[in-house]
Amino acid sequence: MQLRNSSSRYGWVSIVMHWGVALAVFSLFGLGLWMVDLDYYSAWRHTAPDLHKSIGLTVFAIMLLRVIWRFVSPPPPTLDSYSTLTRVAATAGHSLLYLGLFAVLISGYLISTADGVGIPVFGLFEVPALLSNLPDQADLAGEIHFYLAWGVVIFAGLHALAALKHHFIDRDATLARMLGRKA
Repeated sequence: MQLRNSSSRYGWVSIVMHWGVALAVFSLFGLGLWMVDLDYYSAWRHTAPDLHKSIGLTVFAIMLLRVIWRFVSPPPPTLDSYSTLTRVAATAGHSLLYLGLFAVLISGYLISTADGVGIPVFGLFEVPALLSNLPDQADLAGEIHFYLAWGVVIFAGLHALAALKHHFIDRDATLARMLGRKA
């Protein structure tokens, strides 16, 4: 399989980033739902949020790389079989997923840095708090983060259902291309 995207399929860099982010997003969502119910005496009370933050910042870095990679190695063009509505929906859907992901990641950062303390990443380095002490920063960012996370996960689920529809009903190469197969 090729490194870069071609006119007929995605390259392995795009594929690994796509599926890696998908796995991380759903894992972060599950971890987030689980960790908010941890009580004071849980051994995971501090470990789970630290892990959540570290993975979230890693996803942010990967998403920045994905945006850069789209310029370095543009995705394959949409299939000729797509209607105008499908093309518009695909472009809008991908844009919303990218914007939603960045928004949920930034809101998570704002929750974590509300007190002016940086975020350690897997104990290797710390991301500094660049914006903090805004009025109700943690509460407002927390509420936004919660609803955006639900929105991104629901929308990603719809994205997956659309790919399955293309594969099993339309019988086109949409899903196959993201699996590295030729159109």
